[in-house]
Amino acid sequence: MTLAPSRSDAGSASPPGSTLGLTALTAVAPASWGTTYLVTTEFLPLGHPLVSGVIRALPAGLILLAITRKLPHGKWLWRSLLLGTLNIGALFALLFVAAYRLPGGIAATLTAVQPLLVVGLAFLLLGERPTRWRLGWGLVGVVGVGLIVLRGRLSFDLLGILAGIAAAGVMAGGIVLTKRWGRPEGAGAATIAGWQLTAGGLVLVPLALAFEGLPAGLDLRAIGGYAWLSVVGALLSFLIWFHGIGKLPVVAVSFLALLSPVVAAILGWLFLGESLTPWQGVGFLLALTAIGAAQLTPAVVRNLVRIPATTQGE
Repeated sequence: MTLAPSRSDAGSASPPGSTLGLTALTAVAPASWGTTYLVTTEFLPLGHPLVSGVIRALPAGLILLAITRKLPHGKWLWRSLLLGTLNIGALFALLFVAAYRLPGGIAATLTAVQPLLVVGLAFLLLGERPTRWRLGWGLVGVVGVGLIVLRGRLSFDLLGILAGIAAAGVMAGGIVLTKRWGRPEGAGAATIAGWQLTAGGLVLVPLALAFEGLPAGLDLRAIGGYAWLSVVGALLSFLIWFHGIGKLPVVAVSFLALLSPVVAAILGWLFLGESLTPWQGVGFLLALTAIGAAQLTPAVVRNLVRIPATTQGE
């Protein structure tokens, strides 16, 4: 956990190998989200971010509902609607706006502010005091963002940048509320993912129809892109993501989102000819370092490098 010890932080000081497998599995989700930018710019019809959000979320949610055969009830009706709007509806719309208006690596890198937002929201909503360790690594992630965004030889679209930062904000809120509310008895990760994907997709439907309409003449390339985003980028990834959020420390898992810009930048370099300056390379190195360090605590690091224990700065 990136926060002071609490009920949800239990086990944050456990040996790193005890959660290594689950952390690695959870990391698959944000890594897959890094493909969104390449798929959007190269496969999908232009000018339909809301429609793309609907197609990505709603079919995946309905499939999970059909598999689990459970619907939300009571307070989980409005909770699922709110969480679905934050984690899915608003997030997808903002991500697609950023993807359409920014280079892929830059759009994804804006999510690096998410860990700091999670730290603040966790303090406000969960009453968990940030430690210097994870707060410091959150700042390292932001420095990485600055190096990539401000030093890159690229032009930037203000609306795209605002959309990328807003996407980090709504996802941070969704992560913390998901941890705060947990899940109803008998509801697994597939159930929660189904509820939220469906709710998020339905929230976007009237907006997509009102402001964009359906794209005309979808070819096999576009259909393949939508299928990838729906199956891999929504159904499988959010199933894995909600499973990880339920078991891993909330702020530590939020750092895994930094994998998204790494994947997006690599894909942009491999397939789109996007170049990276040396300073941008340093930024990505800082992001990767922050991801790894956020999964540990000072006590674990001391044990790993055999430094005598001290309580200062924890």
